[in-house]
Amino acid sequence: KLRGSSAVLRVLWLLSVFGTVLPLDGGMLFPRESTSREVKELNGLWDFRPDGSLNRNEGFEKAWYKRRLAETGPVIEMPVPASYNDITQDPTLRDFIGWVWYEREVFVPARWISDEGTRVVLRVGSAHYYSIVWVNGEKVTEHEGGHLPFEAEISSLIRRDPTKPCRITIAVNNTLTLETLPPGTIQYMNDRTRYPDGFFVQNIYFDFFNYAGIHRPVLLYTTPTVYVDDIIVETNFMDNTGLVRYKVSVQGAATATLKVTLMDKDGHCVASSNTPSGVLKVVDVKLWWPYLMHENPGYLYSMEVRQHTSTYEDVYTLPVGIRTVNVTKTQFLINNKPFYFHGVNKHEDSDIRGKGLDWPLIVKDFNLIKWLGANSFRTSHYPYAEEILQMCDRHGIVVIDECPGVGIKDIRSFGNASLSHHLVVMDELVRRDKNHPSVVMWSVANEPASEMPPAEFYFKTLIKHTKALDHTRPVTYITDSNYARDKGAPFVDVVCVNSYFSWYHDPGHLEVIPIQLNAQFENWYGKYKKPIIQSEYGADALPGLHMDPPMMFTEEYQNALLQSYHDVFDQKRKQYVIGELIWNFADFMTAQAIHRVVGNKKGIFTRQRQPKAAAFILRRRYWRLANETWRLPPWTKYPCSL
Repeated sequence: KLRGSSAVLRVLWLLSVFGTVLPLDGGMLFPRESTSREVKELNGLWDFRPDGSLNRNEGFEKAWYKRRLAETGPVIEMPVPASYNDITQDPTLRDFIGWVWYEREVFVPARWISDEGTRVVLRVGSAHYYSIVWVNGEKVTEHEGGHLPFEAEISSLIRRDPTKPCRITIAVNNTLTLETLPPGTIQYMNDRTRYPDGFFVQNIYFDFFNYAGIHRPVLLYTTPTVYVDDIIVETNFMDNTGLVRYKVSVQGAATATLKVTLMDKDGHCVASSNTPSGVLKVVDVKLWWPYLMHENPGYLYSMEVRQHTSTYEDVYTLPVGIRTVNVTKTQFLINNKPFYFHGVNKHEDSDIRGKGLDWPLIVKDFNLIKWLGANSFRTSHYPYAEEILQMCDRHGIVVIDECPGVGIKDIRSFGNASLSHHLVVMDELVRRDKNHPSVVMWSVANEPASEMPPAEFYFKTLIKHTKALDHTRPVTYITDSNYARDKGAPFVDVVCVNSYFSWYHDPGHLEVIPIQLNAQFENWYGKYKKPIIQSEYGADALPGLHMDPPMMFTEEYQNALLQSYHDVFDQKRKQYVIGELIWNFADFMTAQAIHRVVGNKKGIFTRQRQPKAAAFILRRRYWRLANETWRLPPWTKYPCSL
């Protein structure tokens, strides 16, 4: 570890290296099929084995990756994508910390192997937390961090013995330390009068279950050996002319001929170019608008990038939404019009599959979001699946895209190793999500101990770095600390504040909300003169529990608390408050604790997506806000019964 001045020099060096657009090697374009690309999903049942040895290292000591996993010991079937925790009846697996091993044998299409001009890539959408991947016993990549994709080219490996199936082995470790994101600590209990031999616990500093496993799809996909590696798009408009600034990166050849074509939804060409970078001008542009802000929200063009050499051709199509984002001292502007966030915080969380990607659940959630009249959500507290952001692009749902920087509470988590890792995570996040029109702001952390002295340098460096990666979007982090002691607030573009008056503070006393919430807003704005989003507020409610006068944990108390907050929001949104995001969209699982009864119950929907009374409070409010702000015409199907 670095100390003193050498630590500062290290971080300054990181900034000099990372302070350009997308410094990581290679792009991370979402795998899409085209005339030159194929995608093979490897979802389904994999062989699975947790390493239950005391040091959790038997799999490496005995090289489980060198042979079929079933030959190393007992395996069970495990679905991918899914968290492994809730799949079995074994409580030790539910709470398992350490290495688990996945394996699957697949047959690669013969034409992929025989065609030397075909490049084959193995991609993991996300695995929590640290992953190592082998193909046919040879290590091909490793990745630190959950929630973001990683991949490796495996063409040469699968061609060595084309008659055999391709054996893919993935070891995943969910251990959290003070230098991971999110942080955690391992605590060993050595008192043998109280604990068995080898007993330890994973301490975490966040309020959601530490689900683990391969959470998103595993794919094989192909490209030609000369291929489109990355596309960067920035958009603007002047009057009725849209401007799409683009840059295309090609790998595998020093030179290649490019054809860039921008098409509207009907497939008509609206602009084209033959250069690897430039500006496309779109006459009579159709802008990307948020849901309920326009009769045609989420409008997407298609940018077809076609590159060819004398031997190879590659085609990749990127959805493009043309819109702008700006921030003033009192407003958040989308396409130069004030935008008010009325939305939700979410979790990737559901019964049985945990954080595993699940299409029925995703579609259900979007239907509920639109039913509510919500126009936005925040990816609390980690990046969500790319498929979810693509849905947001198409439906016009605005996103605050948050990295896994939740629970940075220990002063040791502000050290240089942590900062270096945090910078890389932001690189990966921006590299993955930079082209999504729905993403309007980056959030670099949630509720850190930002009053600590190291926080100022930490967040100044982190926010400066993120802005260097992407100058088109504002940057924030979510705070719940005292406005006067916050070390990072001077560097953000928007102040996002979490507060739980009459719940964690002054529990049961609803009468203090108007005083304390008003003072919160006045203090933050008075000191920093930046627009404010109430990024979390809420109360636990057990569905079906009723009492009047309202008492904590009843649906009546949740309703009364929300209404008290809303009264203050209505005063301040006319000044400098630009949004309100309820905590939470749906109930979710947490670690077992005396203050949680099978999870966090602050959802306005149950974990099974059934509404509590609060959902109807939010629905009436959000549709009224949309109608008041944008004077909704009949095309919105405004719920007249509200």
